Amino acid sequence: MSKDQQPEREQGGREQGGRPALLVLDLINEIVHPDGKYAADGYYAEARDRGVIEHTAEAIARARAAGIPVIYVVVGFSDNYAQWPASSPVFEKAKADERLLLGTWATQVHEALAPAPGEPVVAKHRISPFHGTNLEVLLRTQEIDTLLLTGVSTELVVLTTAQAAHDRDYRVRVLEDATLAGDAEIHEAALKVLSRIATVTTVADALPPATRE
Repeated sequence: MSKDQQPEREQGGREQGGRPALLVLDLINEIVHPDGKYAADGYYAEARDRGVIEHTAEAIARARAAGIPVIYVVVGFSDNYAQWPASSPVFEKAKADERLLLGTWATQVHEALAPAPGEPVVAKHRISPFHGTNLEVLLRTQEIDTLLLTGVSTELVVLTTAQAAHDRDYRVRVLEDATLAGDAEIHEAALKVLSRIATVTTVADALPPATRE
């Protein structure tokens, strides 16, 4: 994609609105670890090549230092796959290949991004973290009005989260260097769509440094 086709990024400034929260979306072993069953779909390679795990770790450190709540979201199913949607092309391999089992290594957050004690981990069974979960209760009870999005995948989970949050009247900021798709072209295309409903920015521009000189 040429430079003039790139989605516009926010330049400078860290105004967040009254009360932001950082969402860490589906950065689990099954997807971004080299031994995960979805790693071969390009997610591990993109995370490695673009430094997404490192950028997300930096975002988490900055958020914690600033007193910004960090909320983790993981996708998965119970061991009988009772919540598995048979009609979904996205999840069609999950049951047959025993992917995304909750309570196993597969659906644990990547070790470099592990939740701190007390940080909530929301389990979801669909693409959107708002569907059938307590995410909105967590946000409303903390009077959150701005969501900072990190995670995978840009064109599905991040975009769906941004759309759902936008329609619930949250401000949305996508930390593009802490998000990824299965390949760079899809990632950039998704960012162009996201720029219609969210601010596309970076970790460094969205959050103050964890330590100051």
